[in-house]
Amino acid sequence: MTKAIRIEKNGGPEVMEYVDVDVPPPGPGEVSVRQAACGLNYIDVYFRSGLYKQPLPGGIGMEGAGVVDAVGSGVTHVRPGDRVAYAGHPPGAYAQWRTVPADILVKLPKSIDFDVAAGMMLQGMTVQYLFRRTFRLQGGETILFHAAAGGVGLIACQWARALGVTMIGTVSSDEKAELAKQHGCKHVINYRKENFVERVKEITNGEGVPVVYDSVGKDTFTDSLDCLSPLGMMVSYGSASGPVPPFSLNELASRGSLFITRPSLFSYTAKRNDLEMMAAELFGMVEGGKIDIEVNQRYALQDAAQAHRDLEARKTTGSTILIP
Repeated sequence: MTKAIRIEKNGGPEVMEYVDVDVPPPGPGEVSVRQAACGLNYIDVYFRSGLYKQPLPGGIGMEGAGVVDAVGSGVTHVRPGDRVAYAGHPPGAYAQWRTVPADILVKLPKSIDFDVAAGMMLQGMTVQYLFRRTFRLQGGETILFHAAAGGVGLIACQWARALGVTMIGTVSSDEKAELAKQHGCKHVINYRKENFVERVKEITNGEGVPVVYDSVGKDTFTDSLDCLSPLGMMVSYGSASGPVPPFSLNELASRGSLFITRPSLFSYTAKRNDLEMMAAELFGMVEGGKIDIEVNQRYALQDAAQAHRDLEARKTTGSTILIP
């Protein structure tokens, strides 16, 4: 028996239970992993609350790092003793030990420790696809990125700086504004004090930005559209404040023939070659010193409920991990 967080029903943080579980041996195409650290991400809140559906009872958590214990038949890219990390389906990363599909695992370089890996796989590869694939930044652009002091945001600040991109970021406090600036965000807007649409127009001399990256959802959606220049792209990749309500496509036409996309990491990593490419680029940015992954909060696995409360209250910055 080993310990894991399980949920019997959807709801608040209190529905997560720290329980004994059996870990089955790996079947064909599977690997068992002894986990050293688990990542905490806002997508976990979506699965816990029921915004994203999964069969219940079930596990929770999409990201972890550890050591391969055993492999099933047909698995050739990892073997027992390998250091590995992952961000992928199915949920269940909040665990001491688990069996996972082998195709979500990538080998972890020796230079990257488990805590850092568990705090960067989902968030770091999210920035990779946002900046390098969804709207490919070439350098020289000015962009708007919401939640600039969060886990994804701090990685984005550094990645934008490395690409020669001017990033405008929104945050909820002066302390978070300073943190974003320290990580490379050129212009930081405290949305509790300033109107971010007006500030974006001011910074861009009225032109707006070619792309907005928005993980907030309902509360920022319409204003984000108003920050775009004609033919700009709205990248809505999260719903921290709730899902975006239905809207008319004419809203895009009236603002200058805008584009909109609702991407997810798991679509971008569905092909093994893409996953390996994305992970390699992320590892290279970290090993090259261009991105520093800041694990600013650590909780014991059994304290996952408190970690969720703090995340939803916007008390966290950078990456957060659970220690099994």
